[in-house]
Amino acid sequence: MEFELREWRNSDAENVAKYANNINIANNLRNIFPHPYTIEDAKWYVNSCASNDETCQCTRAIVVNGEAVGSIGIFIKDDVYCKSGEIGYWLGEPFWNKGIVSEAIKQICDLVFQKYDVVRIFSEPYARNLGSRKVLEKAGFELEGVLKKSVYKNGVIFDSCIYALIK
Repeated sequence: MEFELREWRNSDAENVAKYANNINIANNLRNIFPHPYTIEDAKWYVNSCASNDETCQCTRAIVVNGEAVGSIGIFIKDDVYCKSGEIGYWLGEPFWNKGIVSEAIKQICDLVFQKYDVVRIFSEPYARNLGSRKVLEKAGFELEGVLKKSVYKNGVIFDSCIYALIK
């Protein structure tokens, strides 16, 4: 499926609220991603991305047919981790299993490796999130390890994984 990555626009908030308000997405992300996901949440998020100077992060809207249907970003770490960036992403459920996220990961990683002085991009999907793990592997990320009982979400403790792409 055709898509583009582009910088955020404040006008994207309505579509973000539409696609992000999904328990199947929220259950696989950190608690900072709210559910229900309101228009106020979307306005705050889109504005924070659109107004960021990209010194320490690179965020993009995932756009299909003119609609922002997801988000992807890489956040540069600091201190002794300053040569690493953490990638995060979500995509509206109607667009799952169409190859969008794995290609979006490749595109943003290429951009970040060119734009920032990083040598490693990593992700920490939940071990049970096989879809996210599959897109990371398809994008060239390698599983570095499993963190046992590292996540507590919705009253349950479970494992997460560390995946990385090295420059």
